[in-house]
Amino acid sequence: MNRFARVLATLGPVGSFPIAPATLGSLVTVLVGYLLPVPDLRIALAILMLGFFVAVWAAGEAEKTLGHDAGPIVIDEVIGQTIALLGAPHVWWAFLGCFVLFRVFDVWKPFGAHEAQRLPGGWGVVTDDVIAGVVSCIAFQLGRMAVLRLGA
Repeated sequence: MNRFARVLATLGPVGSFPIAPATLGSLVTVLVGYLLPVPDLRIALAILMLGFFVAVWAAGEAEKTLGHDAGPIVIDEVIGQTIALLGAPHVWWAFLGCFVLFRVFDVWKPFGAHEAQRLPGGWGVVTDDVIAGVVSCIAFQLGRMAVLRLGA
């Protein structure tokens, strides 16, 4: 297997964490996202699109030795968590909310996410997290709009 693909798919040592490596992958993504400057939405979407295809490739390569959607593969969390954060205000409570929502929807796997895991190779690994990320982003934005409407 391509060593670079495996290191990328597992985020180096993150995928080897003995407890909940997927949650740690999401947390690392949230922390890095919080520390980086907020890019223009067009730039963020372009980077995310490129990242999606890189993640599909890396996860597919890593699966060859680790198994389908193996626990150490956490690059899919990076993509899904990043989608969940799109449009969120750059404040700690928003990042925390997006983190919690993404973890809930990633475990629950609603709206076809469970079925998406059956796609071959890295496509199945990453696509279910994309769905969880989109649902999380929508849920956060709807919740945020409701709070703003109530005047809180």
